[in-house]
Amino acid sequence: MEFSLVRSFFRKSFAASIFTVAFAVFAAGQNAGPSPTPKSTPAATPTPVVNAKDAIKNPTADQIAETTIFVIGGGGGRILLNQIRKTSLERGRVSVMNAEGKMEQASYQKFTTRGDTLAKERIRLDQEFPTASYSLVYADEKTFGIFKDQVFTPREDASRSFQNQIFFGLDTLLRYKENESKIELGGKDKIAGVDLHIVDVTDKQGRKSRFYISAKSFRIMMMSYEDQGIKYKRKYYDYNLAQGTLVPFRTVLYAGDKIVEETDIGTVTFGQKIEENTYASN
Repeated sequence: MEFSLVRSFFRKSFAASIFTVAFAVFAAGQNAGPSPTPKSTPAATPTPVVNAKDAIKNPTADQIAETTIFVIGGGGGRILLNQIRKTSLERGRVSVMNAEGKMEQASYQKFTTRGDTLAKERIRLDQEFPTASYSLVYADEKTFGIFKDQVFTPREDASRSFQNQIFFGLDTLLRYKENESKIELGGKDKIAGVDLHIVDVTDKQGRKSRFYISAKSFRIMMMSYEDQGIKYKRKYYDYNLAQGTLVPFRTVLYAGDKIVEETDIGTVTFGQKIEENTYASN
């Protein structure tokens, strides 16, 4: 009986513990200031510091975002994410809706070299469908395709979908500071019994993303955005550790209420050397 009570207590206090630790790290950075005022100068009235318990009840958008970054970064936050994820190589399977409205399956591998901002990322996505194999590349803020070593210009919808994966994804929130994006509280929600914080992120180009973050685990459960009048939402499942950081190994993208893409990661590794010509157009 005593063990059950203790276990119940720790379950209920888990989210509070995560938030308190992350908030302490966040507050330390926010409250760092200049050197102490000399004794001869009258001390200024100190700015009130928000109590951690009060912050848990009514967190700001920054506190929620920073706690999420802390959790996804395996307790090391953006510092660890920046160190570990300088490059990434991801392999898996994807199902996408084709022009005929049918789901097509493909195996894929994705190379990513981290940039100072999302716009500076370099990404190559190799896809092997039953009837064709080709690559899409985003580099130097441009998108192009490669088919049998020949460069081609992708269809506008294919190019747009590829870029949406870059600018409407987890890193939109995880790297909001690097991207100089604006973040705001969007309220709270409860979906399938899960209490969620809602955080809106708007980048410098005006692209707006809405993130639904578990109030218990501070993992991103879903994000939504609108493009060309179509409302999309991407759900994240099966979070697992990959080199000390959390990765959702399954994602599902909806256009309206219809599934248009399902991705299952097989393996993901960070920090491997990626040759510069991986992203070359010639």
